[in-house]
Amino acid sequence: MSRPLKSKTDWERVKRRSAQAAPIPYDPRDGPYDPNDPKAVDKFFAAATRRRPGQRGPQKAPTKQKVTLRLTRAVVAHFRETGPGWQSRIDETLLGAIESKRAS
Repeated sequence: MSRPLKSKTDWERVKRRSAQAAPIPYDPRDGPYDPNDPKAVDKFFAAATRRRPGQRGPQKAPTKQKVTLRLTRAVVAHFRETGPGWQSRIDETLLGAIESKRAS
């Protein structure tokens, strides 16, 4: 179970400063809540999902399956040299091989 994130922000100071500031111009098309309404702001952030830095969220449409695959060093080196996204390029290459086999 993950620990709740501890904020380093002095929220009392932020609230004091915001109470002195001019209202933020707001149009309902601008966002999900009126930033000038403290109850709406609290409700929005209470429902927000919090993640640790670097933690990925759930996939919107899980289309891939995680597997362990042993490849020769030459194959891995070749695709890694192409830069970030090399695993996806291996997937694309394998899909291309499947499609060409189906076509023949």
